[in-house]
Amino acid sequence: QRACPLASSGPGDPRPVSMAENPPLAPASEGALDMDQVEYTLRKRLPRKLPKRKNDIYVNMKTDFKAQVARCQKMLDSGCFSEICIHGLGLAINRAINIALQLQGGSFGALQIAANTSTVELVDDLELDEGEPLTRTRNNSAIHIKVFHTLPK
Repeated sequence: QRACPLASSGPGDPRPVSMAENPPLAPASEGALDMDQVEYTLRKRLPRKLPKRKNDIYVNMKTDFKAQVARCQKMLDSGCFSEICIHGLGLAINRAINIALQLQGGSFGALQIAANTSTVELVDDLELDEGEPLTRTRNNSAIHIKVFHTLPK
């Protein structure tokens, strides 16, 4: 243990105090601990989705990455869509970006991407064993990537 030479254990006490000897901080208020004393069951509601169009793809972390890339590529190659929109929420943001970059990299310059970010409000239900369930709102990041064919020059 290293002692902190600038700290002392009390007024008039020249003895140095190590960080391990510092007393724990008291909670700011007793009301802040009320939620921890009661057990809740957390139920996360599904996020509100944008209007589902035929060219929208919602990316998640459960589906295989290669399958999601193949689905996007199939939609672009079908000729039915000149653009697709890839949506990712929270942890799936990185996957949505990777899918768009895979599509762009494999197109040899035929595809371009345009990304927009947003914040989505999510609602969670906190259910008690008895009584009314409580709701809690939280924010999560989202990305919307438009992948489209470039015009030939």
